[in-house]
Amino acid sequence: AWEQLPGKIRDGSASLGASNWWQAGEKDLRWAAELGQNTHRLSVEWSRIEPRPGEWDDAALNRYRELLGNMRSMGMTPMITLHHFSNPIWLEYQGGWEHRDVIRTFVRYIRHVVEHLGDLCNLWCVINEPNVYAYYGYTLGIWPPGKQNLVRMYHVLNHMIRAYRAAYNAIHQLQSETMVGIAHHVRAFDPVNPTSPFDRSITRLIQHLFNRAVFDSMLDGKLRFPVGVGYIPGSQQAMDFIGLNYYAREFVSFDPTQPARMFSRSHLYSDTELGPEQWGEIYPHGLYRFIKDFARLGKPIFITENGRPDSSDEHRSRFLLTHLAAIWRAIQDGADVRGYYHWTLVDNFEWAEGWGLRFGLIALDLETGARTLRRSGELYAAICKAGGISREIVQCYAPEAMQAVFGPSLLRKSGK
Repeated sequence: AWEQLPGKIRDGSASLGASNWWQAGEKDLRWAAELGQNTHRLSVEWSRIEPRPGEWDDAALNRYRELLGNMRSMGMTPMITLHHFSNPIWLEYQGGWEHRDVIRTFVRYIRHVVEHLGDLCNLWCVINEPNVYAYYGYTLGIWPPGKQNLVRMYHVLNHMIRAYRAAYNAIHQLQSETMVGIAHHVRAFDPVNPTSPFDRSITRLIQHLFNRAVFDSMLDGKLRFPVGVGYIPGSQQAMDFIGLNYYAREFVSFDPTQPARMFSRSHLYSDTELGPEQWGEIYPHGLYRFIKDFARLGKPIFITENGRPDSSDEHRSRFLLTHLAAIWRAIQDGADVRGYYHWTLVDNFEWAEGWGLRFGLIALDLETGARTLRRSGELYAAICKAGGISREIVQCYAPEAMQAVFGPSLLRKSGK
């Protein structure tokens, strides 16, 4: 077996807007605790806490205190995400993340939350997936605010970088013993033709733009192409942990007819395991690659999101086993991985897809709100409670994954 995970690792899940969670969150948290999870990642909603500029809703903060207190009483450590895509409507009227005042406004909100909840939490994820937020909202235009303008996208990212670093300093002024970082979405990109200098070069560019430019600038304060130039005043290392959100891989080729996509074209192959629609290739070894790459920075790593949409629950057990095995291999190779958060605990509402993508270990009935534990949820509970994966667990839940979990190497390490 890859027998026992290190005692320091935390097994948890994440939640975002599950039906009626605001009123019934304790029930979902109780599910998580009973499934053996010892941590849970959740978001606080800016618009609840600050419904109008500079006006604070004490009832909302007290409700968050109640939820956090109950979570801790159940033996779970909270990780709080302070910005997870959504903005107060009044902020949008002011120009949202395009307006420079958003930095000051964001830090004001951060300080207020930490002042009121900091005694219950010392693990803060300041911003979730800034690269995804900007790309979907300002390039594809399928998320709010629905714009398609590359210049505006990089302007927004510049402000998010500055806001993160200011928020990092503000949190540390309020809490000396705390860990502050981001949840950074990474996607595996490989060249369609590894021997082509054009495919290799465009793949490196896409990797830089999506996986590293924003993250590296948040880390050290040096603005990189294309989000800016120079250094943010007072630049120093400003990240206590690295949160990685990982889901899939795609292949990249050079295409001079695609200037809006940086002269690149994405490819998926029908002979690989794919998620729904254009989700991408299910590629566990990509998670190993990213952990090893980011481990070089010397920071603790949390896998802040990992999962797959699977309404039938036919594939999720195999996904869980193979990706957890990839994490274990990275740990054996020296990576400091502190925890894993499965996306999600209960089926959640996605920005563009609504309820169409089902990620939950627990199925949600949209008519009644009833929760039903999926078989993949039973598997995750078995892993959490055992602190590892045995051959018996794999045989019981996904015997087809035996070779990938216990073989000498992960399947499909490179190439098509």
